[in-house]
Amino acid sequence: MIVVTLLWSTAGVVSRHLEAARGFEVTFWRSAFNALGLVVALSLIRGRGLWGQLLRAGRDVWISGLCWAVMFTAFMLALTLTSVANVLVTMSLGPLLTALFARLFLRHRLPARTWAAILLGSAGIAWMFGHEMQSGLSGLAGMAVALGVPLAAATNWTLLQHSHAKAQAAAAEEGAGDDMLPAVLLGALISAALTLPLAWPLQASWHDISLLAGLGVFQLALPCLLAVSLTRVLAAPEIALLGLLEVVFGVLWAWLGAGEAPSTATLVGGAMVILALLGNELLGMGGRRAAAPTR
Repeated sequence: MIVVTLLWSTAGVVSRHLEAARGFEVTFWRSAFNALGLVVALSLIRGRGLWGQLLRAGRDVWISGLCWAVMFTAFMLALTLTSVANVLVTMSLGPLLTALFARLFLRHRLPARTWAAILLGSAGIAWMFGHEMQSGLSGLAGMAVALGVPLAAATNWTLLQHSHAKAQAAAAEEGAGDDMLPAVLLGALISAALTLPLAWPLQASWHDISLLAGLGVFQLALPCLLAVSLTRVLAAPEIALLGLLEVVFGVLWAWLGAGEAPSTATLVGGAMVILALLGNELLGMGGRRAAAPTR
């Protein structure tokens, strides 16, 4: 999951080096190349039956696909409206929303360490958010668009956990549950289809297209497939909590690669987020070792 966040975090700095592509066109090209990369990867994994799987996809797969589409579209659009730090700070509401959704809809009982980590991480995000707001209201539109990402992500992670639980029950009864990997492809196709009319006429240079192709394949397709697979072994709140590393990595890359220097508040808040993540994971590892059977 840490590798996933490293890949996700490259979008901000790469988008700052685009020459002509703006707004919906940025989202279109990234989603289109994401879809192309996913078609290749899923064809290798699923073979010729991929398109049949898409046509037979159940309700959960389509809902997850819509969530992915919102995440793909809102994120890149928000980056064209405000700073990388503003977008990532807003997205970091994800763990709290995911924990609440898992508690409300899946009746998950979260360990105290996860709640404490969420509270500390959220405090760090609130610290950054408050200081960003003091600098002016120009980034509010981008932050409002970015808010769609954690809402869709919380819905998606919770749905994926629910779907895997159903799949395990179906396997026990010699049935078959929904395969959620095609949902990522559906999300990419929906995002590209919806943003193409809004992006027309296309103005991206070949330089822009090459950068957005790299984002589509390596910043989206590969890490998203890994993230879906990880929902089989990590709880939804833990995935969302580890996803907070994208904030730290993304702000760092934008600072080093695009000159968007973070404020002192961003650095302090980021340190609180890292502390929350390390504490949760170290305590979790200790608890798992203590619970492991001896031989």
